[in-house]
Amino acid sequence: MAPTRQDQRSGGHERPEGRGFHRQPALVNRPVTAADELEQLFRDSLPAFGGAYLRRVWTLLDEAVGKGLPMTLAVSGPVTVSGQHYAWLNPLLDTGWFMLLSTTDAVCYHDGHRALSEKPAEAFREVPIHGDDGALRDEAVIRVTDIGFPEDLLLEQDKFIRRLLRLPEFQRKMSGTEFRHLLGRHYAQLEQERGVREGLMALCARKAIPVFVGAPADGSIFLNSVRLWALREAAGDPFAFELDLNLEVFESCAYHRWGLFESETKALGTLILGGGVPKNFNLQPEPALSQVFGFRDISGYLYDVQITTAPVHDGSLSSCPPAEAVTWGKVDKDHYRRTTESMHADYSVVMPFVVKALLDKRARFERLAAELGEKKLFQRHPEARGYLRPPEGYRLYERRDQLIGKLMAQVKKEAGRMRKEG
Repeated sequence: MAPTRQDQRSGGHERPEGRGFHRQPALVNRPVTAADELEQLFRDSLPAFGGAYLRRVWTLLDEAVGKGLPMTLAVSGPVTVSGQHYAWLNPLLDTGWFMLLSTTDAVCYHDGHRALSEKPAEAFREVPIHGDDGALRDEAVIRVTDIGFPEDLLLEQDKFIRRLLRLPEFQRKMSGTEFRHLLGRHYAQLEQERGVREGLMALCARKAIPVFVGAPADGSIFLNSVRLWALREAAGDPFAFELDLNLEVFESCAYHRWGLFESETKALGTLILGGGVPKNFNLQPEPALSQVFGFRDISGYLYDVQITTAPVHDGSLSSCPPAEAVTWGKVDKDHYRRTTESMHADYSVVMPFVVKALLDKRARFERLAAELGEKKLFQRHPEARGYLRPPEGYRLYERRDQLIGKLMAQVKKEAGRMRKEG
C-alpha cells in the first residue's frame, strides 16, 4: 500500500512546522477507485483547493477524537426544523465525544414540532426556494429555505411552551442549561408517548450534555415567556420563571476550567458550525476566566475546527478564523498553526459525510477490539482509545453544582485581588 499523508507526518498525526518548501508534506492524490472507505477518500483523494480544506478538517477532527479531547460544539442555523439533527447531529452527539452544546433558542424551539404534529412524517415537506411564497402564505405554510411546514405547528408549539412555563418546576430563577434540561425531558416524554424519534433536546437531556444559548431573548421560547410576564405585570397572573444569565455564563466557565485542569487530557477541542452568537458564547470562557477574572494559566482551545459561509473579509465574528481568535486568547497560541482550520463552506453539505466517516472509523475499532482485545488494539492504534471512550460521555450537567462550586471557591480565594483591580 502506498504511504498515506498521515504516514508521512511526524508522529502520524501532526503536520510538520517550518517555512521551507521541502519540509512540507508531499502532495497525495490517490485515485478514488482505490478508496474502500470515506476516511481513505478524505485522507488521500482530496489533494488541493477546497478539497484540501475538507481533508484538513477531517484530519484535525480525527486527531482530536483520537486523542480523547473533550469537545464543545457550536451550531447556528435551523438544524432541527430541517431535520439535520436526525441525519447527522444526534448521531455525532451520541458518541460521547462532546461535553457541551452552544446553539440558538430557535434550535431548541423547533425541536419540539415533530412531537406535537399529528403526522410528523408528513408535516415537513421540501418546497422550492424560488417558488410562490404568496401561495404558501395562503395555505398557512411557513418556509425555511427549502423546507415547508404548517403554521399551526408554530401555534401549537407556542401553547406547549406556555403550558410548560406555568408548571411549578419552572416558577423560579434558573440558568438556561437548567431550563433546557427540563425542556429536553418534557420533549422526551412527549416523543415517547407519540412514538416520535428522539430529538436534539431529549438526547442532550438523556446524555446530560449542557445546552447553552447565548442570546435567549432572540427566539420564540422567550417570546412566550414575555407574554406570560406581560400578563403578570398587567393583570397579576402568577409567573415567576426567570433566566439567570450571570449563572449561565459562569457555568460555561466552570466547564472550561474542568476541561483544562480536571479532564484526562487537560486540553479541549471545539467544532464550530456556522457562526454568530453560538460561536462567540462557545469561545468566551477563556477570556472571561483569564482577562475578566484574572485567573492564571487559562488557555484556549487546543483544537479548533470551523465551517462557515461567512467570508473572512467581512469583519464579522462568524467569519474570523481560529488564528484571529488566538489574539484574543480563545485558541492556543503555541499550536494553532497545526491544530486549527476554517473551511469556507455550508456545513450542511459537509457534515453528513464527515460524521459518517468518524462513525465508520469508530465501528471499525469496535470490531478490532472484539477480535484483538482492547490492550492489543490500543498498542497498534493508540487513537482507538479516544474513539472508543465511554459513549455515555462526560455528563457534565449532572456535575454542574460541583464544578460551579469549584470555580466559585477560586473566586472567593482571589476576591481580594479582584476588588483591588476594580
